[in-house]
Amino acid sequence: MSKDPFKTQKSFNFRGKNLTYFSLRELHKRVNNINKLPFSIRILLENTLRNFDDFAVTQEHIETLLNWTPQASEKDIPFKPARVLMQDFTGVPAVVDIAALRAEVARKGKNAESINPLIPVDLVVDHSVQVDYFGTNYSYKRNMEEEYKRNKERYQFLKWAQQNFNNFSVVPPGMGICHQVNLEYLAKGVVERDGVVFPDTLVGTDSHTPMVNGIGVVGWGVGGIEAEAAILGQPIYFIMPEVIGLKLTGKLPLGSTATDLVLTIANLLRKHGVVGKFVEVFGPGLDHLSVPDRATIGNMSPEFGCTVTYFPIDNKTLDYMRQTNREESQIELVEGYCKNNMLWRENENEIEYSSVVELDVSMIEPSVAGPKRPQDKILLKEFKNKFIELLNAGFGREYIDRDSRDVENSIARWKSEGGKQPVPGAHSERPDSDIEVDSNRLKTVWITEGEDKFMLSDGSVVIAAITSCTNTSNPFVMVGAGLVARKAREHGIDVKPWVKTSLAPGSKVVTDYLEKADLMKDLEALQFHLVGYGCTSCIGNSGPLPPQIAKAVDSNDLVVASVLSGNRNFEARVHPQVKMNFLMSPMLVVAYAIAGRVDIDLINDPISYDRNQQPVYLKDIWPTNDEINEILSKVLSQGDFEKNYGEIFEGNEIWRNLEVPKEKVYKWEESSTYIKEIPFFKNITVKPAAFQDIKNARALLVLGDSITTDHISPAGAFSKESAAGKYLIEHGVEEKAFNSYGSRRGNDRVMVRGTFANVRIKNKLARKEGGYTRYLISGEEMSIYDAAQKYKEDQTPLIVLAGKEYGSGSSRDWAAKGTFLLGIKAVLAESYERIHRSNLVGLGVLPLQYKDGETAENLGLSGEEKFSISGIEQGLTPQKLLDITATSREGKSIEFQVIARLDSNIEINYYQNGGILQYVLRQFLEKEVS
Repeated sequence: MSKDPFKTQKSFNFRGKNLTYFSLRELHKRVNNINKLPFSIRILLENTLRNFDDFAVTQEHIETLLNWTPQASEKDIPFKPARVLMQDFTGVPAVVDIAALRAEVARKGKNAESINPLIPVDLVVDHSVQVDYFGTNYSYKRNMEEEYKRNKERYQFLKWAQQNFNNFSVVPPGMGICHQVNLEYLAKGVVERDGVVFPDTLVGTDSHTPMVNGIGVVGWGVGGIEAEAAILGQPIYFIMPEVIGLKLTGKLPLGSTATDLVLTIANLLRKHGVVGKFVEVFGPGLDHLSVPDRATIGNMSPEFGCTVTYFPIDNKTLDYMRQTNREESQIELVEGYCKNNMLWRENENEIEYSSVVELDVSMIEPSVAGPKRPQDKILLKEFKNKFIELLNAGFGREYIDRDSRDVENSIARWKSEGGKQPVPGAHSERPDSDIEVDSNRLKTVWITEGEDKFMLSDGSVVIAAITSCTNTSNPFVMVGAGLVARKAREHGIDVKPWVKTSLAPGSKVVTDYLEKADLMKDLEALQFHLVGYGCTSCIGNSGPLPPQIAKAVDSNDLVVASVLSGNRNFEARVHPQVKMNFLMSPMLVVAYAIAGRVDIDLINDPISYDRNQQPVYLKDIWPTNDEINEILSKVLSQGDFEKNYGEIFEGNEIWRNLEVPKEKVYKWEESSTYIKEIPFFKNITVKPAAFQDIKNARALLVLGDSITTDHISPAGAFSKESAAGKYLIEHGVEEKAFNSYGSRRGNDRVMVRGTFANVRIKNKLARKEGGYTRYLISGEEMSIYDAAQKYKEDQTPLIVLAGKEYGSGSSRDWAAKGTFLLGIKAVLAESYERIHRSNLVGLGVLPLQYKDGETAENLGLSGEEKFSISGIEQGLTPQKLLDITATSREGKSIEFQVIARLDSNIEINYYQNGGILQYVLRQFLEKEVS
């Protein structure tokens, strides 16, 4: 059969080179409907035309996309991305898996070196730097040294992979955040490969991959499992999406930023309901948004719940490409190809969307979001009252307004905001300060530090982090933050001594233009010193609080806060001791560090007092748009991008001197506590076992709504009392060398013990919060891991019961891997976040969904029943209704039906094989045998 059934392949001459492409315009001549399709659907359509092989990608797939309607459909479509992006937390386990595939192929006597990425893979090491040192000129250097000490094994492993896998590159530590590097350097807009031109597309092993949508590239976050399948040549299959049109009108008003806009959009789209859908932005308001503004919005797609937030390529895209030093020939190719192939932003009014959400950008007001979900927007003018409401309602506190306290006109102002020395950092050799609880006031702690005395209480800001690619990729808000710092200095005000401050940009370009603008000295004067180029606080690598602050928080159960310019603020993510976390622009991060607390009306109340005890207001230190733009016009240059990205793969001297194994099959070290061969593939059979019903399963956990992948597989620090901590101590690792769950993702022994071990997870089967359950056979309460081991000894299959939005958050494959390794056969939830459902299937765990309107509660399920699930063995089809019988201890049965969320035939194949990689490995072995 023809490899081009619709006869759309055309050729053209570009700069003397003959190139081919698959023409949507040619297809439009025949079907006359391409102009009605959203741009994102057109890109998927081109993808199927180009990758048609009548096996993995069929004519039916092409016709499904060609006949896209606003109602979408339940049919599955394939997607073969041009490349894959990884970060080290998710990338290390993915590389472990591919190395383990090589190992199994070698054990079976086949050619192990044939296991290689088939498309380009870029891995950026950005998730491992922690803020151990801050507030000093040496913070960056010391944090980098600590990073290499902790992660040497992991980095040696990645360097081995770079030297031994084809199509695999590594951006070493300290160079930037993967999404910002992708936006500023890796993304091409259009790709030319082997004489064929096509749209640049990708998937990334991080949920914030849609940041690159801002430069007109279709890409989204997937689990490491799906990414590995794509790397090994498998299409990614998903149900035809609806496409929601986000129509923007107006222009951002003075005082509002792209951060305020994205927090508003997150709230708006969550309410509209876009989970699993595409969002495409259009309208006259788009003309006023730069690519960094667009990228800020695209970055937070997983916070809306959508797959992508796509911005079609237009003149703003080309302007950004020039500014970031893309070659002129590449820009010419992007413009010519997109205009000729109906992928240029024009004729928007002809497009039919599933629904349209309108937003007048001129109405955006300064906002924050929190305290534990990104979509929970709070207007800045309402923040103080909202904090009081949250404290009273959600955190069990009675709030007392600090300004009403009568201790010498509130010594809490820390000597009228003119204290002498800041509190020493976590590495100070000075002893802990004296801590005294003021018994006359609720949850107020007086801390004496030398000659100084200050007050810490509920609502105090203890972490202020300019972090995350979400906002550090946006020069407007970064220069704005520098100007807030400069104006604060001019007014003689400073950050509070109890605030741990940090600056962690997503690329070195940021510090270059801040230096040229002479703003780094202003940020550093307010203790916002460079701590690293990485995700830091946004991923939970905030490092320890200063010891006296940590002691005060723990001893008195204070509800303290963090403020950060990131995208995630889930429970226990930023720091386990910080219960309230608020997202905001870098400019507001500086402002709240100066205020030192969140229970303040920044619009009307003084943010601080100068040395003469005169009030200083936010308006006094807030820069105008003209001030920011004037600096930007002087300091942004192509040369910064050329210099920094010209050396991005080199790394520092430590990286260059890392010694790595030379074997093509990785030599697993038994003594390693970082890198272990995953057990999934060892001695795999060539044929999968038959389907089996699940009989007499027990619930390991009964959970509520909005359980995130952070709850299931935390990325941050863990204690010596945890199951993972005990394992490491047994293997000779001291607590100070534990590192984090994220850094240990190459070791399944640690990670399975960390599954469902988040300190804030609430399991209804346990009395204690955080990683506990009841072993239902005896009634004994114990850790999740210990209970799972007991059930495994009893040969008892396990399930999890959950509510709405199960698995929201990061595209964390270990949330599914750990689930599988605990012995969990199925998860039953009211609804799933897209990536985690797919990951469960990719590990051979069956995602089940209640029928509409049914829940564990209204069905009368306690979770203490025995569960038998039938309908799997015979005639399993996509979204088949399965029968469940839940039998109580007293013998009472509850019978109901659930939906098997295997959404396509290929997912049924993955499930039968025990996972997607097992499926790929068996395909490879069968091919080798034949």
